[in-house]
Amino acid sequence: MTIQERDADVFDPERWGLPSQAVTGLADRLWQVWMRFRDCFKTKTRDPSAYAWVYLRGLLTMDTDRTFANIARRVIDPRDDGQNLQQFMSDSPWSAQAVVRQVQTEMAATPTLSTGGVLILDESADEKAGAKSAGAARQYNRRLGKIEMSQVGTFLAFAKGTVWTWVDGELFLPQHWFTPAQADLRRRLGIPAECRFATKIELGWRMIQRVLASGVPFEAVLCDDLYGRSGWLRGRLDAAALIYMADVPTDTLVFLTKPEMGVPAVARGRRGRPPTRQQVLNPVRPVEVRTLVQQAATTFRPYRVRDTERGVLDDPFAVRRVWAIRDGTLAEEWLVIRHEERTRYSYALSNAPPTTPLERLVNWKCLRYGIECANQEAKSDIGWDDLQAQKYVAWEHHLALTILATWFIAHTRLEWAERYTRDTALAQQLAVESLPALSVANVRELLQAIMPLQQLSPEQALQVVVQHLVNRSRSTASRLRAQRRDRGPT
Repeated sequence: MTIQERDADVFDPERWGLPSQAVTGLADRLWQVWMRFRDCFKTKTRDPSAYAWVYLRGLLTMDTDRTFANIARRVIDPRDDGQNLQQFMSDSPWSAQAVVRQVQTEMAATPTLSTGGVLILDESADEKAGAKSAGAARQYNRRLGKIEMSQVGTFLAFAKGTVWTWVDGELFLPQHWFTPAQADLRRRLGIPAECRFATKIELGWRMIQRVLASGVPFEAVLCDDLYGRSGWLRGRLDAAALIYMADVPTDTLVFLTKPEMGVPAVARGRRGRPPTRQQVLNPVRPVEVRTLVQQAATTFRPYRVRDTERGVLDDPFAVRRVWAIRDGTLAEEWLVIRHEERTRYSYALSNAPPTTPLERLVNWKCLRYGIECANQEAKSDIGWDDLQAQKYVAWEHHLALTILATWFIAHTRLEWAERYTRDTALAQQLAVESLPALSVANVRELLQAIMPLQQLSPEQALQVVVQHLVNRSRSTASRLRAQRRDRGPT
């Protein structure tokens, strides 16, 4: 084989597990997903499920600007203004949780997901222009690295290898949203009357319980230090016999030798209420985890983290057995320290058994990278952050269809990997350690080819623009009339 023939050979789709029958059947795969979930979108009096098909197609085939109007124009008809689609998403009473539960049920019934998967708990913030969207408030936006007017969601993802999908989510409603001053806004935005304030940590535990009840198999729960610093959450996970790998802040206190715990005895003649909570009784003192990297007993060795486009990432890791006060109780845990790209240290605590192989601990510590990819792909490639609606139910409906879209991608990748194997010689031929996984953008490009979107003609584009200008003018006129009514007669 000549060099030219060899190079051309690497572009053969069959060798990449992408035969033509797989691609041509992709539209039918998406249709079958909608058919399986169709009943979830029905209400007591109507069947608006056709709009779920429209929205799902828009999320998966459009590149940007996935607003109600744009999805309707590109998927239904260039002259459709998106009002019916907006009503379906913002006002129709179909159950978002029914969609999420069915996704979880399908995951539990998928044999290839029966072992090796993990749950990853995280949050994601979207910047908002004003405070009139459900949950919007000035709060920390990690994406921007500062406090801004944002809407924050807590999310639970499932990951196994290079396959991921969102499995649940909750909109975080800051505490001031439940004050009497916000009552009218809560009603206008459709926030259920039975809603009560819950912290992000409490929302995360609710989601984990729901996934656990649905039977989705997973071997560990991973989370960042916002959740990991909560001894309450770690205690709940441990009581439920769930293994966790929880990142913790650098100033987290741990004991290197087991302290003696108990309720202090009351000294004779001492006045006041006797102590009732357990305390450390012997002179053992805790240390901050960041001080351990300098100790001789903390031995680092490199572990292979993952292959990247820039090469192999093999960070140094150290593991130690420590004791920590977890929700008022003494607990022995693993402390896993990672020297990330040899520039900074990160720390995690885990309740994994003492016999757990160190390679598994290291692998769990690194898998939170998957949620960063998951959130980024959900935002940029599936349109999570394109939502412009203000109502609470619109957020929930958008979440349900985004979860369905991510499950469609994940299930497609799993089935294609089983049915259409890649040529193992490709990696050697391309001089890489492993071949890149099929991305969300890759699947979208294939869908675009077989499910083309509506294309506006010049005349139709003019009509759309004029319609937009008329709607804006009418909206302005409506506000002017309201202002004149409020001012009263002059």
